[in-house]
Amino acid sequence: MVAFCSFFIYPKEVFPKLNKLHQQLLDSPVIAAVKDDVGLRGALASECQVIFLLYGSIVNIEELVQQIHRAGKTCFVHIDLMDGFSNREAAVDGLVRICHPDGVISTRMPQVRRAQQLGLVGILRAFLLDSMSVATLLQQLESSRPDYVEVLPGILPTVIREITAKTTIPLIAGGLIRGKQDVIQALQAGVTAVSSSSPKVWSL
Repeated sequence: MVAFCSFFIYPKEVFPKLNKLHQQLLDSPVIAAVKDDVGLRGALASECQVIFLLYGSIVNIEELVQQIHRAGKTCFVHIDLMDGFSNREAAVDGLVRICHPDGVISTRMPQVRRAQQLGLVGILRAFLLDSMSVATLLQQLESSRPDYVEVLPGILPTVIREITAKTTIPLIAGGLIRGKQDVIQALQAGVTAVSSSSPKVWSL
């Protein structure tokens, strides 16, 4: 399961959330990534248990998260993509006070770490553009311990195997996951789950 770092003290409330997420992804390893209201309606009607919210603003984020929770699903907010929030750690505090998501996604480790400190699950999103970006990610993971890492694009099984061989932090493959074969290849490469904005993938 999730590896915990000796120098990071988790709030006790994060453990049930981690355990719940871990079980949800075992049962249903496809995560619905939604970019608009149409996608959200489709995700809410799907069998996906976890939703990545990739749109919204300080004005409507509370209602969006409430919709997901009312449907009995787990909600992760990609704070970098929310209008009206800064890139400072305090933005995570504001997000939590406004809408109480289950977790936060960010490309910035300080944001992820702050989410963890507040008792949320923290997911670091990383773009694998070249061999240098892979090396940078692995170096970052030596000193930082997000709960999960979402790697994009998720259709790089060879690179995913390289990363999973060097870290115990669970991976999520996201980006360009468009069909059953993409899902199978990513899972076989060692990821815990895949995220996709394609409704066709949600129904697999």
